[in-house]
Amino acid sequence: MSTASEPVGTLEVALAHAARLLKSQPALASEQASEILKAVPAHPPARLILGVARRLQGEWAAALEVLEPLAREQPRWSAAQLELGIALGDAGRGSEAIAALRRATDLQSDLPDAWRLLADHLDASGDAAAADQARARFIKSANRDPRLMAAAAALVENRIPEAEALLRQHLRQHETDVAALRMLAEVAARLRRYPDAELLLSRCLELAPSFDAARHNYAVVLFRQTKADAALPEIERLLAREPRNPGYRNLKAAILAHLGDYSESIEVYESVLREYPDQPKVWLSYGHALKTARRHDDSVAAYRHGIRLQPSLGEAYWSLANLKTFRFSEADVAAIRAALAREDLAAEDRLHFEFALGKALEDREEYGEAFARYAAGSALRLELAPYDPDETSAYVRRCKALYTREFFAARAGAGSAAADPIFIVGMPRAGSTLLEQILASHPLVEGTMELPDISRMARDLAAEKPRDDGRRYPAVVAELDAGQLRALGEQFLAQTRVQRKTAAPYFIDKMPNNWLQVALIHLILPNSKIIDARRHPLGCCFSNFKQHYARGQSFSYSLQGVGRYYRDYVEWMAHVDAVLPGRVHRVHYERMIDDTEPEVRRLLAYCGLPFDERCLRFYENDRAVRTASSEQVRRPIYREGMDHWKHFEPWLGPLKAALGPVLERYPEVPDFAESVDTNDNLIQSQ
Repeated sequence: MSTASEPVGTLEVALAHAARLLKSQPALASEQASEILKAVPAHPPARLILGVARRLQGEWAAALEVLEPLAREQPRWSAAQLELGIALGDAGRGSEAIAALRRATDLQSDLPDAWRLLADHLDASGDAAAADQARARFIKSANRDPRLMAAAAALVENRIPEAEALLRQHLRQHETDVAALRMLAEVAARLRRYPDAELLLSRCLELAPSFDAARHNYAVVLFRQTKADAALPEIERLLAREPRNPGYRNLKAAILAHLGDYSESIEVYESVLREYPDQPKVWLSYGHALKTARRHDDSVAAYRHGIRLQPSLGEAYWSLANLKTFRFSEADVAAIRAALAREDLAAEDRLHFEFALGKALEDREEYGEAFARYAAGSALRLELAPYDPDETSAYVRRCKALYTREFFAARAGAGSAAADPIFIVGMPRAGSTLLEQILASHPLVEGTMELPDISRMARDLAAEKPRDDGRRYPAVVAELDAGQLRALGEQFLAQTRVQRKTAAPYFIDKMPNNWLQVALIHLILPNSKIIDARRHPLGCCFSNFKQHYARGQSFSYSLQGVGRYYRDYVEWMAHVDAVLPGRVHRVHYERMIDDTEPEVRRLLAYCGLPFDERCLRFYENDRAVRTASSEQVRRPIYREGMDHWKHFEPWLGPLKAALGPVLERYPEVPDFAESVDTNDNLIQSQ
């Protein structure tokens, strides 16, 4: 072993040997570094190797005993700051890891590992925007190919069209360049073209299965498309390699919650929050999981903690309001008003505060200002998620033209024979959660959640034909033969199996917007049950108008839009009743409230289920409920909220006009004039 008097070259050889041992034999690397330090005490490179070796052996405390003083003594050494950041992250000290990794990248901007880990820690901390920026810097620093440097620079600076053009030009000549494929997928994801990003990343992983950064992107893109069952094995594979990675763990928690595994999701969130206690958005996600798991007080505490950390976090206030049974204090209302007075408040936070203040004022019976606040929040939301009611109307006209008695008769016997699914469709806020809770209280029925699979199937069919193709969706359904329809039914059953946690023979999919796909459901699963939850047009539509949804439902953010959507829904379901008599069982919310037991008996008889008293005591069912009505269905039937919309009637003129005869004839339906335009340029998307 070298001594202080030995030549420098001998020391360099010993250091190089120790460094080579790090990945394959960290214990030997630790011994080698320790021997060097006996000969040359306090030698910085030897101390760095020793710290890294201890970390690689899982000895995080011992590693930090070396790396923390080294980083303090060598504040301009990027390698020391990087290794300290890695060790702090492994030790669960996430906020300190972020600081160390930022110091490393400030000292040396071309450190791919530093940018990658920084992005993961920022993801875990809930700072998605900063994480995206760090990930873009990782892509730039990891790509040494001069042909990709310009595209990477454009991506870092958010010059998306330029980055896309450069990458497509490069891939025309180098189609298997995995770095370029991943960068193009990043472009697609930034533009929310998630199916394109998914295809690119799938190809990338086919070429390079060990490309972990691409696999992480792939898991994120799958999750953003509500393909949680497909995303989970991808993130599990990454965690097998990096079990302490905070970004991976945070994503896993979100995926588990989406799959209904709330207990495990909560455990993962709690482990992340132990390491990142000052991250308001993680507390928010944690609160959502607690709410669904029926831990009401804990969810309120989590939301409150998020507010303490970030008083401008409008979503936390709306999350409290969205508990429905929660009441804001005077101090809360004052804090909301103070936030809304800020000129620097982000639009996303502002709209959440507007909806929250509307709920607070409604509870105080200040209906005029409450309506104004709901309207202000809706207007902001509509700017971010525009809705064209003509598109839905045109889609309904095309469906009525295609789906006739003769169309269904010609396909009788097609589809999967399975009778497992019970679909609850209709407008949101029409009592579908109550129906689900009643049915899920039957021992033969399992409640799941609002499943995205039918909507996704319709989008996939729509994507097979271009917008200007006369055979676009739903016309493309006419081209499916009996085998293809059966395969789609079996596909739905296979994809939704992950949601089923019990051995009950029947399960519920209560995605309300599946009313748009009732014909497809009938064709692929002819023995399934379809229940239409219907509520008074003004009560239902106004309840939607004042509800801020996490995603989708953009029709609800104007009185005209929600009125038109309700009218289209009634028109289409009337057509289904005419061409498939008795196929759909309709439950009017008001009748269920006023005459509960007979309505429950009719519902169970339609489903082919024996009557069970537990269905009348649905509020005793402790299952997880994920919708805005989760707290309300945990109480016995009550009617005080049924006519609550009347407090707001002075402002509902535009809604009444949009509803027209549908309002006048309720609960009956008007005779809809046949109006079919097969040249509408529409591909319906949900």
